[in-house]
Amino acid sequence: MRGAEFAVLVLVLGVAATTAFGVNVTYDHRALVIDGKRRVLVSGSIHYPRSTPEMWPDLIQKSKDGGLDVIDTYVFWNLHEPVRNQFEFEGRKDLVKFVKLVGEAGLYAHIRIGPYVCAEWNYGGFPLWLRFVPGIEFRTDNEPFKAEMKRFTVKIVDMLKQENLYASQGGPIILSQIENEYGNMDLFYGSAAKTYINWAATMATSLDTGVPWVMCRQSDAPDPIINTCNGFYCDQFTPNSDKKPKMWTENWTGWYLSFGGAVPYRPVEDLAFAVARFYQRGGTFQNYYMYHGGTNFGRTTGGPFIATSYDYDAPLDEYGLVNQPKWGHLKDVNKAIKLCEEAMVATDPTISSLGSNLKASVYKTGSGLCAAFLANVGTQSDATVNFNGNSYHLPAWSVSILPDCKNVVLNTAKINSMTMIPRFVTQSSEDDIDSSKAFSSGWSWVNEPVGISTSNAFTKPGLLEQINTTADKSDYLWYSLSTEIKGDEPFLQDGSQTVLHVESLGHVLYTFVNGKFAASGKGNSDSALVLVEVPITLTPGRNTFDLLSLTVGLQNSGAFFEIWGAGVIGPVQLNGLKNGSSVDLSSQQWTYQIGLQGEQSGLYAGSSSVWVSKPNLPKKQPLIWYKTNFDAPAGNNPVAIDFTGMGKGEAWVNGQSIGRYWPAYIAPNGGCTNSCNYRGSYSSNKCLKNCGKPSQELYHVPRSWLQPSGNILVLFEEAGGDPTQISFATREVQSLCSRVSESHPVPVDMWNSDQKIGRKSGPTVSLECPSPNQVISSIKFASFGTPRGTCGSFSHGQCSSTRALSIVQKACIGSKSCSIGVSIGTFGDPCVGVTKSLAVEASCA
Repeated sequence: MRGAEFAVLVLVLGVAATTAFGVNVTYDHRALVIDGKRRVLVSGSIHYPRSTPEMWPDLIQKSKDGGLDVIDTYVFWNLHEPVRNQFEFEGRKDLVKFVKLVGEAGLYAHIRIGPYVCAEWNYGGFPLWLRFVPGIEFRTDNEPFKAEMKRFTVKIVDMLKQENLYASQGGPIILSQIENEYGNMDLFYGSAAKTYINWAATMATSLDTGVPWVMCRQSDAPDPIINTCNGFYCDQFTPNSDKKPKMWTENWTGWYLSFGGAVPYRPVEDLAFAVARFYQRGGTFQNYYMYHGGTNFGRTTGGPFIATSYDYDAPLDEYGLVNQPKWGHLKDVNKAIKLCEEAMVATDPTISSLGSNLKASVYKTGSGLCAAFLANVGTQSDATVNFNGNSYHLPAWSVSILPDCKNVVLNTAKINSMTMIPRFVTQSSEDDIDSSKAFSSGWSWVNEPVGISTSNAFTKPGLLEQINTTADKSDYLWYSLSTEIKGDEPFLQDGSQTVLHVESLGHVLYTFVNGKFAASGKGNSDSALVLVEVPITLTPGRNTFDLLSLTVGLQNSGAFFEIWGAGVIGPVQLNGLKNGSSVDLSSQQWTYQIGLQGEQSGLYAGSSSVWVSKPNLPKKQPLIWYKTNFDAPAGNNPVAIDFTGMGKGEAWVNGQSIGRYWPAYIAPNGGCTNSCNYRGSYSSNKCLKNCGKPSQELYHVPRSWLQPSGNILVLFEEAGGDPTQISFATREVQSLCSRVSESHPVPVDMWNSDQKIGRKSGPTVSLECPSPNQVISSIKFASFGTPRGTCGSFSHGQCSSTRALSIVQKACIGSKSCSIGVSIGTFGDPCVGVTKSLAVEASCA
């Protein structure tokens, strides 16, 4: 059997049809085949719960405008079934609404059910109750696990079928995924791994969705499942059958942020190079992971230690705005690929060498169709190559795309798209209220009691593992011990202080002795383990030891990660400094409290009557709830809270959690560079910024969560902070920039029109204000010649046209957008014989 028969929706003028009649889709060795036609497809990941329903239409439209054909999302089991057999699909959990919006925009959907998703999501997407199913072992040939996995998968598939969302029903879903990156782990599960994967494949295909199923990073995926590639580069990937297409389900557009880490980013020149190389070497389906990363609201982060921001340096940033030049350059790359589609789907590529590290791939048919990709995979030197009798300049680590095997429409290292410099404009709580319209009242507070304070506390001998005890109902677990210290204890007799020694599996620990804070400790993304050793003073008689243990997202990956633990596992010891004496408290009768008193009483909603409002606001003290009222910042720009001055905790706006905040966790000083060389293989620690600064200071507050006035902000501060330093900020664009040389290809948008009328346009600088009601108000810099620097720091080089500034001002000021040809015909020739560039920085108002 060459492929597998499936069905897909009808497209009418690019808009998804709502007819109940599906059309056939097959796959063969080259591509997915939709309605009898092979397709080259570009996809992007948007996880519906990491944004809001109000954001979804704009995100989807910007994805379409950026050249995507497909929207990809995981399905998050613990989001939808937090309690067994109690399902939730409202608000940000409304999978059906999200998929329908994708279809209404004329795009396809890829639904990655998993139900293990990884995704830096809490517990990898598994609900915690699954841990307690008798006899269960996750992701292996285990009957209890398979029964639960099948039950949830069937639930999702049936729900989507009932809404006619599969392609076979006229809906947008053309692909589904079962399991996720299991090939990384199957060695640990022995022979049961193969049995489990075969079972998962059979179970999925038996559900009769009418669309293909894929398994990513699963080299032994059984037919008809398509095995696919995940990674920073997948050009060398080969599917496990010559009957399956070459597909890339996760092209990592950046990397995730961890609390305590620097901010990773991926240069767009490298990302574009990876995309072009994949299609050059026979790929026909590629997915940007992420296209919009979004926000880990509430307690949804995994890791542990994954930050609340899931920006991922994606083409659409955390707030839903275009991330330039990444969005624009990838838009051009996607268009350039699509100009080659007809030739690409007609045949396999013929790959040849043009020299050392120089490769040509040609898609050519007997009917005259021809498209070519020329690559310089070297990391050091540019090259000039001869291809089909013509000469082409190839920068190092770049690909040139020739839709007609003659003319270059795009080189991945040459960016035509503009750059934007974003900024956050702050409104401080200390500002004049009339002018800032931010905080409309002072702060009130409630002290969270140290130790046991609720009626559901219980006592057990010894130290309990935290996740089994809390079932992740809360980040917090109190371990409390009250014990008699006799006056003749050796470490009291010699006058020395005692050292409290506590060992924990993580992730954060606060220790209190006799009601007073003693010390704290924290793990990190490399090791969650915590060790606290602190000198303390004990008194004869009864002494209390209260240990507050915290999780910061549960493990989301690794073999057998479901049994990994957290919390104080001991030993807990009192060690004498001088005489070497020691008392082990680990096996005594400890009292436990799951969660905080404030959590149980619902303080996060802000409506309780227990709040204290007095002039002497406590600051820099642990375990305090804070509340204030505020007005929404004016305008429509995205909103964030700057938590400068705070330690660690969680924040709620109008009762909805915006996530954990932790500005006190500072990234290491080393590892960042002012500029990152895109040439050469990328890794997650290659390009870092924000070293020596808080990993995350700004936290997204969706506009749809805000009212014009009377909003309530509640914080729970664990470590100690000053809430009066908090400020609101709106995300705005400070500058637009573009730098294009005479050697750049013509803009991709001009390719078709140029071909039709037989003209040859030149390189162009284009600028456009991001908001509909904005126009270009000033030109901060313009130079045609040999300008230096980057956006925000341009300067004139050795030669510069004296006319550049006035020409650009005339063309751009007062307009929403403008385009200027980069040529000596426009600006004159300030330096004969030198390749010149036009660099412009503008602002909008």
